[in-house]
Amino acid sequence: MPSFDIVSEFDKHEASNAVDQANREIQGRFDFKGVTASLELSGETVQLEAEVDFQLKQMLDVLRNKLISRGIDPRCMDVQEPVLSGVRARQEVILKQGLEQKEAKDIVKRIKETKAKVQAQIQGDKVRVTGKKRDDLQQIMALLRGENGPDLALQFDNFRD
Repeated sequence: MPSFDIVSEFDKHEASNAVDQANREIQGRFDFKGVTASLELSGETVQLEAEVDFQLKQMLDVLRNKLISRGIDPRCMDVQEPVLSGVRARQEVILKQGLEQKEAKDIVKRIKETKAKVQAQIQGDKVRVTGKKRDDLQQIMALLRGENGPDLALQFDNFRD
């Protein structure tokens, strides 16, 4: 019976490369000359630090573009509120990995609403979809990728025919 898994994950090595590239670009930009600004990846959290919150927004855009160029979906970014303290501004960006229970239930609900002849089961931090026809599974993939799909960084792997 054909099946596939719906997951939300990213390559940590590529994320590290994206943060390094963003750091290099910020160090070379004219509008950041003489400014102490840096991005630092620790685990799944990126720490942005600059002098004012306007620079944090620019750094966030640079980071988003670098993640996209490294093949990481920017929807995995959970941007926290900036913390302003005197002459420094800090902001955390958490790179989410794995589906939370609420998100997995929402995906299963969307699949059931299509009335397609497939079964969806939550298995830890992923959702397994099985069906008799490969076309039904591809229809579910198209639904989740489309405009009406969830606003999550989803990947489809472990496709079995």
